[in-house]
Amino acid sequence: VQLQASGGGLVQAGGSLRLSCAVSGGSLSSYKLGWFRQAPGKEREFVSVIRWSGGGIRYADSVNGRATISRDFAKNTVYLQMNSLKPEDTAVYYCGATRVVWGEIENQKHYGVWGQGTLVTVSS
Repeated sequence: VQLQASGGGLVQAGGSLRLSCAVSGGSLSSYKLGWFRQAPGKEREFVSVIRWSGGGIRYADSVNGRATISRDFAKNTVYLQMNSLKPEDTAVYYCGATRVVWGEIENQKHYGVWGQGTLVTVSS
């Protein structure tokens, strides 16, 4: 499985962006696809995750209510819609794939496949 993230950019506070994670190279039926972010000088943190088959969604408290994760089976793509963006959302956003049990889904160490990252910059 290979991942390619896109959709980042510069946006003003209060604005919106939709990040995309295109997946190729294998069946996704057993995977969960997650979004993480890493701000300068900080560790990579969990943002959201979706189970490719059968639903199942989780959000970090920091984005809950402002983010929506979704998947498009036809395009093999996972999206992260981010609204009401804040300067503290500024980070490189990465998509990752894992088969770990749902209870460990927020731990980045369980993600064996990562996309290249896309930079989101929110200006105040």
